[in-house]
Amino acid sequence: MNKYLLIADDNDSILDILTTYVTQEGFLPIIARDGEETLQKFAEYRPLLVLLDVMMPKKDGFTVCQEIRQSSNVPIIMVTAKGEDGDRILGLDIGADDYIVKPFSPKEVMARIRAVLRRLDISGEQSNDIICHPGLKINLSDYEAMIEGRPINLTKKEIEILWILASNPGKVFSRDNLLNSVWGYDYFGDARTVDTHIKRLRSKMNIPESFSWDIKTIWGVGYKFEVKHV
Repeated sequence: MNKYLLIADDNDSILDILTTYVTQEGFLPIIARDGEETLQKFAEYRPLLVLLDVMMPKKDGFTVCQEIRQSSNVPIIMVTAKGEDGDRILGLDIGADDYIVKPFSPKEVMARIRAVLRRLDISGEQSNDIICHPGLKINLSDYEAMIEGRPINLTKKEIEILWILASNPGKVFSRDNLLNSVWGYDYFGDARTVDTHIKRLRSKMNIPESFSWDIKTIWGVGYKFEVKHV
């Protein structure tokens, strides 16, 4: 079983602390001190999860996240400086699953890691699920979505949000509903995370007006998968 966990940070003190905690949890830590080494270690070990600092030499965390997302939906937790809201939003925009703000408690980091991996296990239990609407096919077991036979490059979280909405046409989901369903009850983020993912999901899907369904915003409440009656 894959137990590799990639920790990317150029601060030796942080690396030492996180390596100790990760090892105690039964994982095998892989260390990278810059962006290029992170990508090289990722390709070599194909880790279970990536803990990715934003500010690193050679290639920053945003660039590394974008390059990983071109070929993998591996969970990525980004680490940002305190108060840098723009960094956290950008990280989620480009496909990060969660973020942690420095300074942080190592126990909090491990709680985040366990939460992300727990959600991964839960989604993996739904192994043969396929949903189809006119022009849309979602395969949750392979984390694939297609519009009119064309694959859409969605992140794991985007697929899960689309799956939940499309599985319940007409049902309105509040932002908190989606946070709890996709990120889990122990997620430390806020409702803006959902808005960011929905915005990116719509942009990638570019849903034609001729389709009999759409992802609708219910102002002040949340979102729903609306099936039009034609």
